[in-house]
Amino acid sequence: MTAIPDTTDRVAEHTARSVNADIRREADESLRHFARHQEDIEDRLADLDREWDVERALEANAASIALVGLGLAATVDRRFLALPMVVAGFLLQHAVQGWCPPLPVLRRLGFRTEAEINEERVALKALRGDFDGLPSEPAARARRALDAARV
Repeated sequence: MTAIPDTTDRVAEHTARSVNADIRREADESLRHFARHQEDIEDRLADLDREWDVERALEANAASIALVGLGLAATVDRRFLALPMVVAGFLLQHAVQGWCPPLPVLRRLGFRTEAEINEERVALKALRGDFDGLPSEPAARARRALDAARV
């Protein structure tokens, strides 16, 4: 592992193996279900579009705590400014290292990375047949693959 981990792998690298395994198992179970019930794939893709990834949950959590701290500092006691300072430190730590104290809690709650969500999305599109029948000519093949990935 490098001092600053890759963006795509940093959360999984700092997540307990058992939690990563649980997240993978749930995605596998979902795909097995939709392989048998392809008529429901559209609804699942819409659900994935609305799913909050762990980064978004972390950002919303941090912003909420920072705003509460600022509000309390303005109305109760300025020592509450410690809350936004701590939260800002956590966000910086997460940006640099890929880990911060709330991360294990969010992962155990089932928040996935954007890459984990996209992996399920692409697998569902493959089940739906979006990548079938790609043309043999390279430019047309690339265009059709991109179109399927963007749907």
